[in-house]
Amino acid sequence: MSSSEKFDPHALTDFARYYGFHYALIDPLGLVQDVLIDMERGLRGQRSSLPMIPAYISPVSRVPPGKTVIALDAGGTNLRAALVRFDDQGKALAQSSEKLPMPGTYGRVSAEQFFDKIAEVTAPLIEKAPDVEGIGFTFSYPMEIIKDADGILLGFSKEVDAPEVIGKSIGHGLREALARRKIKAPKQIVLLNDTVATLLSGLASIPLQGGHGPVVGLILGTGINTAYPETSIPKIGFASVSAPQIVVCETGTFAHRYMGILDREYDATTKNPGVYTLEKATAGAYLGPLTFHILKQAIRDGLLRFKKSEEFLAWPTVQTKDLNAFMQAPLAGKGPIGELFGADEGAGIATLVYLTSMVTERAACFSAAMVAAVVERVGGYDPFAPVRIAVEGTTYLVYQGMRTALESYLHTMLVSGKKRFYVISPVEQASLFGAAVAALSQ
Repeated sequence: MSSSEKFDPHALTDFARYYGFHYALIDPLGLVQDVLIDMERGLRGQRSSLPMIPAYISPVSRVPPGKTVIALDAGGTNLRAALVRFDDQGKALAQSSEKLPMPGTYGRVSAEQFFDKIAEVTAPLIEKAPDVEGIGFTFSYPMEIIKDADGILLGFSKEVDAPEVIGKSIGHGLREALARRKIKAPKQIVLLNDTVATLLSGLASIPLQGGHGPVVGLILGTGINTAYPETSIPKIGFASVSAPQIVVCETGTFAHRYMGILDREYDATTKNPGVYTLEKATAGAYLGPLTFHILKQAIRDGLLRFKKSEEFLAWPTVQTKDLNAFMQAPLAGKGPIGELFGADEGAGIATLVYLTSMVTERAACFSAAMVAAVVERVGGYDPFAPVRIAVEGTTYLVYQGMRTALESYLHTMLVSGKKRFYVISPVEQASLFGAAVAALSQ
C-alpha cells in the first residue's frame, strides 16, 4: 500500500480491490441473474435469502376515476387519516386529512383503547362519505399478511407501548372498534406495508404512457426493499396472469457474493451479523457506519492522512446524514467531518471523498440490480406500456451520488440483450396514496 501524502487515486483503487469493496469487482448482469434465481427459489418455498412474501393484494391495472376511499397510514409516532378521491384521470386527491400521535406513544394502552383511537379518526370520514369504497391501511410495523389482506401484528417499534395488540388482526380490530361506535365499516379493509404502498402509489402518480404498464416499487431510505406484481407463487398455489398478486421481496436480506474483508469486519459489529448483507451495503442505516469502517482502515494503512486523523479514529461511528452533509460540500469545512480538516489538507479531503464515492457507487450497483430483477420479472418489452418504477426514500433522493449512479447502472442492466422499457419516478405521500389505491385493489 502506498503511504504518499498526495492524493493518489491509483493507490486508493488498489486499496478498494485489496479489501474487496471496489464496485468493478461486481459483474452487474451476473448479479441480476443471482437475484432472479433467489427470487424463484423464494417463490417456490425453497431455501433462499429472499423470502418473497405474498401481499394478498392484486393491483388494479389502472385506478378507476371518481372513487372515494379512506387511507390510513400508521408508522413511527404518527397516525394519518384522509378521505382520498380519484379524479377523472385517476389521480389521488387527499381531502379531510388529519394527523395525530400513534396510540401508545404517550403511555401504555390496551388493545381496545388502541383500536378505539384509530376508529376515532376513521368514523368521521365514513360519516362524511357513506359511499366510501373501502379502507386502505399502510401499517409500517412488522406484520404477517393473511389471505384476506388483513395483517397480524408481530411487534411494535419501541415508540409504541401497546403489547396487547401484538398477535391481533389489525383490520378485524378496527372493524370491532367501529362497531362499538355503531359505524358500519366498508366491505374492504386492506392492510399493506410501506413497500407495497410505494408500488401502489405509482399507479396513482406516475403518468401512463399509452398502455397500462405494470408498476414496481423500490424503497431506498433507512432500509431497502422492492415489490412487484407476480403471476406465479407456487408455495401458496397461486397462478394468475390476468390478476397478478404483489410480492414483497424483502430485498435487504439478499445474500450477495461480493462481501469483502472490511464488509465482513463491519458486519460482525452489527446487531445481526450474517444477515441483511445487501441492506448493510446499500441503505441509509448502514452506509455511514460502513464507510467509516473503511475510512479507518485507510488511515491505518497510511492512505488517508490529516492532522486530526487520530481524533477521527476515536469516534464511535459516523452517521449517514453527517457523511452526506460533508459529501454535499466537502470544501466548506462545516459539520463534524468537515471541521476535522484544515484549509491546507485538500489531499486528505479528496481521498476521503474518493473512497466514500466508491462505496456509494457499489451501493448503487447493488440497488440497481435488485430493481432490474423485478423489472425483468414483470416483462418490460412493450414500448407503449413501460414498467413504471415508483421510488421512495431519502437515500435515493438526497444521498450524494446515489440517484445518478443507480439510474446509470439500471439503464445498463435493462438495455443489455433484450431491451426493457421503463420509467423511474419518485412518488410523494406514498404511504397515504398507496393505501388509497390498496382499498380498490381487492
